[in-house]
Amino acid sequence: QVQLAESGGGLVQAGGSLRLSCAASGLPFRDYTLGWFRQAPGKERELVARISRLNGNTWYIDDVKGRFTISRDTARSTLYLQMNSLKLEDTAVYYCAASIHDYPFARHHFPSWGQGTQVTVSS
Repeated sequence: QVQLAESGGGLVQAGGSLRLSCAASGLPFRDYTLGWFRQAPGKERELVARISRLNGNTWYIDDVKGRFTISRDTARSTLYLQMNSLKLEDTAVYYCAASIHDYPFARHHFPSWGQGTQVTVSS
């Protein structure tokens, strides 16, 4: 199991940008597929971006394609989510999560979770 801790959330105006970070501890970092989930009030937690442990391939939910970029820095054991052109609908608690699967997609595929960081997009 890997331990995860998110940071970088905050309040931003629509159209603005934020970069979330997720610091990982507990090796080996490169053996984990890493993902970002978000959960808005009253809604289910959903996977928004993923980077595979197998080959670094990325996946994004349709709503964030072209706006969000997931990346990792293996040397620093850190996962990032660059969020541009933010919309009101992006408001949520964002969680990073880790999986030993190559292409996980469901919550139960990610046994390790961070504590979450709040992203609030205002008009």
